[in-house]
Amino acid sequence: MRLSAVDNLKVILVAWVIGGHALLGYAAIGGWPYDEVNEVTFHPGVETVLAALIGPSGLFFMGTFYFMAGIFTPGSIERKGRQRFIAERLVRLGTPWVVSAVVVWPTFVWIAYNGAGRDVSWWQAFTGRQPFLDSGSLWFVGVLLIFSIAIALAPPIASVVSVFGREGGRKHSRPRPSLLGIGTERTITPRTVVGMTMIVAGTTFLTRLVFPARSGQVGDLHLWWWPQCLGMLLLGAIGGHKLAERVPDEIYRMTRNVVVGTIAVLPIAAALMGVLDLAKNAEPFLGGLTWQAATLALIEGILVVAGSLWLIGLAQRRLTRQGPFAEGLARSAYVAFVVQGPILLSLATALRPLHLPAEVKAPLVGAGAIALSFAIGWFVTSRRGASARSS
Repeated sequence: MRLSAVDNLKVILVAWVIGGHALLGYAAIGGWPYDEVNEVTFHPGVETVLAALIGPSGLFFMGTFYFMAGIFTPGSIERKGRQRFIAERLVRLGTPWVVSAVVVWPTFVWIAYNGAGRDVSWWQAFTGRQPFLDSGSLWFVGVLLIFSIAIALAPPIASVVSVFGREGGRKHSRPRPSLLGIGTERTITPRTVVGMTMIVAGTTFLTRLVFPARSGQVGDLHLWWWPQCLGMLLLGAIGGHKLAERVPDEIYRMTRNVVVGTIAVLPIAAALMGVLDLAKNAEPFLGGLTWQAATLALIEGILVVAGSLWLIGLAQRRLTRQGPFAEGLARSAYVAFVVQGPILLSLATALRPLHLPAEVKAPLVGAGAIALSFAIGWFVTSRRGASARSS
């Protein structure tokens, strides 16, 4: 079953990710491979403004993808059975990850390096990069594959931790038992939101004692982001399909206020803490026994849980219309996400000879990559005549 609001939100999020990667390629703080060879960077003041306006969304948009995936995962497993579900995920998620890590990504990184005048062989681009088996933006699907298989193989449990089943000491009606004890009939409550926020924040802080933010592991698994990603996948599964249809008004209003308030306060707090140059001041926030790391983990926990619920709720209230063009974009979104990396690196390399500031190049690369990625997605999905699923 397709849900227009979820499809439309997915298109917006994919476009945002592509545009965000384009900006990061020209940022001093980095975060996208083109920053390793970029010819120009943003003025520090511009980068600080961009970080204040766009940066907070980067703390929770990826978690929203996992949240949406979690909403549809239990139902998909129940319809298809474990074996078919795992087999389809291996093809849909595993194949693009392997092709990207082994062939596509090292090839286009090699092109970008040579375009920058660096004499690097393809083999060096493949074996010499840290982390090994870097798949670019497709780390997302590799991690989602791991989580999806784990959920599919998990034994059925009749109930879940009481924080998700009680509100103010009162038991809710018992939901239909399902995988992991999370079915489509469990209601998300304010207690659920607060509980998951604390879990995500706490486990994020603890994880980053070992794996600091932006650290690399074999396969580029982004282990430092796993608490957020897994937490949101499970929260989506707890809410189930009903959550995709309608976020309760109470939860919607609460999460909207939390997100708006947090984003409004962040620039002021950053200024008071003296964080005016991200490239120079970011290190203490990335991990370790520091108050800065604890603060960032808490902010991420707040934004990812509240932000994901708010975005879904906002889409349900404002993005429900879907004509043929919007349907085509929704079908194209997954392919657009898969092909964005090579397109971004190719466009940035092609614009390299032009003597333009980063403030001009980054938007050009971003807009071009969004258009080309979705155009390729449209062509591919139209050719195979299959619609992308919301799951």
